Amino acid sequence: MQIFGLHWLDFSIIIVYLLAMLALGRWASRRTKTEGDFYMAGRKLGKFYQFFLNFGASTNADQAVAVSREVYRQGIGGMWIQYLVLFLTPFYWFTTAFMRRSRLLTLGDFFAERFKSRFLAAAFAVFTLVMALIGGGVSYMVAGKMIQALTPKPEANYSAAERRSVEMFEEYQELKKILDAGLTPEQRARYEELNDRNKHGELRAFISYTDPMVVYLIFAVVVSLYTVWGGFIAAVWTDVVQGFLIVIFSVMLIPLGLARIGGFAGLHARVPDFMFNLFGSVTTSEYAWYTILAMILANLVSIIASAPMMQTAGSAKTENTARFGMIMGMYFKRFLMIFWALTGLLAVGLFGGKLHDPDLIWGVMTRELLFPSAVGLMLVGILAANMSTLSANAVSYGALFIRNIYQPIAPRKTERHYLTVGKIALALTLLGGVGTALFVGNLLYLFQYFISLPAVFGASIWLGFIWRRVTKGAVIIQIFACFTIFAVIPNVFQTWTWARTNPAFLEETKPKTVIITTGALREDVTEGRAERLGQKIRKAYLIEPGAVFFEKVARINPDDPRSPKIGIGRFNAEVWVLSWIGIDFANFTKAQLSAARFFFDALFPFLLLFLISFVTRPAPKEALDRFFGRIHTPVQPTPELDAQAVQDAYDHPDKFRTRKVWPRSQWEIMKPGRMDVIGFGGSWVLVGIIILLLWLMVSIK
Repeated sequence: MQIFGLHWLDFSIIIVYLLAMLALGRWASRRTKTEGDFYMAGRKLGKFYQFFLNFGASTNADQAVAVSREVYRQGIGGMWIQYLVLFLTPFYWFTTAFMRRSRLLTLGDFFAERFKSRFLAAAFAVFTLVMALIGGGVSYMVAGKMIQALTPKPEANYSAAERRSVEMFEEYQELKKILDAGLTPEQRARYEELNDRNKHGELRAFISYTDPMVVYLIFAVVVSLYTVWGGFIAAVWTDVVQGFLIVIFSVMLIPLGLARIGGFAGLHARVPDFMFNLFGSVTTSEYAWYTILAMILANLVSIIASAPMMQTAGSAKTENTARFGMIMGMYFKRFLMIFWALTGLLAVGLFGGKLHDPDLIWGVMTRELLFPSAVGLMLVGILAANMSTLSANAVSYGALFIRNIYQPIAPRKTERHYLTVGKIALALTLLGGVGTALFVGNLLYLFQYFISLPAVFGASIWLGFIWRRVTKGAVIIQIFACFTIFAVIPNVFQTWTWARTNPAFLEETKPKTVIITTGALREDVTEGRAERLGQKIRKAYLIEPGAVFFEKVARINPDDPRSPKIGIGRFNAEVWVLSWIGIDFANFTKAQLSAARFFFDALFPFLLLFLISFVTRPAPKEALDRFFGRIHTPVQPTPELDAQAVQDAYDHPDKFRTRKVWPRSQWEIMKPGRMDVIGFGGSWVLVGIIILLLWLMVSIK
């Protein structure tokens, strides 16, 4: 029996899971009495809950889908769209301590305390709430596409337009297979037409029964209810359950996929050698080593601007509890990401070239490989991964709205009043993500926003924690300038007809044909290009033209080869700004274009902050002494001892001077202590272990 296109067993498992999450939220509401309980779980969480909180809050199903989709497109090097966070994890050892020692409720409070600016606190809150809508949209989109892939419409029920869309996709894939070998003029014209139609989103590998809007609304309502009832305590309790489900969804496709493809030997027989290159090929991949480095730097600047970090770190009993919970939860996620990458490689071997939308990979593999009840378990694993992040993050968004936007406008209200308004803001944020999911259809575009856009505020937070000289005036100017370049221009230009049709913005890179040496696949042996599997052969590989300023460039009317072209997708304002100094991007590869963009995102905010801070007035010394005194004071075992330690730092602001790396400078970088060396050094050892495991995974044959 089918219910909404799903087997009744799978449908029942989903219903039971949703009801269980609602019950946990209702139960947690009995423990939530004050703002401290709702937003920080009373600052009482131990290592067990901190581990699951950090693991669950940082692990999204959309991250798994993003890894698998990019591996499907680019080979194992595509995993760096998400796996770049591996090299950032050791730095959480310090950012977590900053957050816990600040003893603040929200990251917006940081701007109010450090720069004495309620305007900056409110600006950060507004920015974060807008980003929350995007993040919620990503989670809903993944759930919707997963269910779409599991509910395909039979071909007999296709409309004429749907049938034509699927047939054109199949023709497009056939032409793409022989692209490297060369096309006849007629085939080339047809390929270009179909390629333009594909860029416009007209081609489909299959048609689904599912209306994504229904999925989005049910998902949003359930998460809103249990989070509004129980706050951060509900998020923590549900994260424990959801953590186990995340592990299940991450690994369950692997054994069945390997069995279907013939083990690792079968995988290597079907997937080209260059797709097993961990750091991507500089000729065939969009993720060359320098692209990965640029993305790491941009994300390093951004990570400290994640508002939920204040809640996850601040809810711990002590700073060491917060640090260990953060590091171990994050590294367990990094370990599971190995399975996400392997899923993408299996998708290449099983379905290479057969999907119109790489975001559908996880759902298609679930449909093809799993059986009733296992499909339901996979679906609740996907929902659990997204719900665990949404619920924990939503609490921080409610706190930001109350503390940094609402309270300054409506002071002297009761705690009950503020808590009620915060819950309403929390629910509206979660429901608002539905609009984003409907507006944006491509996960990759959204992830690229998350890598760099938080750097608008991240640079000032980093410097605010370690450099006395950074000023409020510099931060305000830098934020406005960077937000204009990183967000305003890209979004305005992609909707402005003048920009989309401006010939100067429609520049494309030059096509190149490169010769690569790779191991022979099964099809190479079948077609006589090699005598045996794995034999080294040389192949021509065509690098097609790529848009310089827009994500894509295509003809307005794909049917007309003389039709003018138009820009599609995000406008890369960073590349445009760099072109002002004479850089010619026509000979760049896509990997080089991405690297230029992300290096700009990482470094430009700091350049502005340094230049402007030296010509603007810093905060008063007394205010800076109090702020840094608190940051340098470790959290004590009890609230009473902690209050005494902080007061002593206020009374003796010079007590930390001898511990500074540069005692007479404006830099507040402290000499590393024993725990700093152990934590930071040990984290890099774990980075090495994860990379070793990755290498072993791609080396198995």
